[in-house]
Amino acid sequence: MRILVLGSTGFLGGHTAEQLRALPGVRLLVGGRSPDASVPLDLTGTPQRIADALHAAAPDAVVNCAGAVAGSPVHLTDVNARGPAALCEALREAAPTARLVHLGSAAEYGPTTPRTPVREDAATRPQGPYGATKLAGTTAVTSSGLDAVVLRVFNPVGPGAPAAGLPGRLAAELLRAGPTGTVRVGDLSAYRDFVDARDVAAAAVLAATAHKPLPPVLNIGSGRATAVRDLAAQLAEVAGHFGPLGETGAGSARSGAVSWSYADNSAARSALGWEPRRSLPDSLADLWDSLSGAAVPAAR
Repeated sequence: MRILVLGSTGFLGGHTAEQLRALPGVRLLVGGRSPDASVPLDLTGTPQRIADALHAAAPDAVVNCAGAVAGSPVHLTDVNARGPAALCEALREAAPTARLVHLGSAAEYGPTTPRTPVREDAATRPQGPYGATKLAGTTAVTSSGLDAVVLRVFNPVGPGAPAAGLPGRLAAELLRAGPTGTVRVGDLSAYRDFVDARDVAAAAVLAATAHKPLPPVLNIGSGRATAVRDLAAQLAEVAGHFGPLGETGAGSARSGAVSWSYADNSAARSALGWEPRRSLPDSLADLWDSLSGAAVPAAR
């Protein structure tokens, strides 16, 4: 089975490519602008150029992990909205029977009812350009007529988490501050659903290889609401940090208006047989090990 992964140099894409690479019976194709890409492909290009690349690659499935979480509204629109739309148009021409798995975001929902898990049929009310452009990308995929599914990912955490998200940003600040330095963060009063990136990748692999039609949208989260303040305290403990966490820094513009967000995973459980396997403490420990180990050269 030939499976093309887009965005494999990113956080979720890297974990997805790693799991597919180890899967028997799968030939992994890596698409992108990198010189190392086996399929040269740029989602910001014209649909025809994307179609030409897809025709040459002849994938049985495409997993689109490419996306932007920061930047101007124009940049977010180009990557998160126009990119998936161009990919769908190209797939209809070059590989109309291929399964498309697209990674969406919980930010598409916007504010949800406190203490209540959100289902896929909930209203979508994104609060900023990021969520709005991700929702536009989801709409492009679900209305494409392709064999496609959007995995609506909640807050990913784990080894390699980037500074664009709270866990990765906080880990980097803890590493900089040392055991007793002051770490400045934004408001930590919200509740979020933190799901391990490797569990997200497992869901993407299951969706790409499933031999049956799938629902148009599936939530992928831990199914638990965690106070962000608790996550920060746990990560500080893992890092051996005893200094203050000052909630005076700039918060996330992507999620500041959303006080509660966590997933009802029942649809993904039914459609894919998927369950999150890793605990938040394990995810945070692996995140810290990946960051601190990369920052400190090994002894010779």
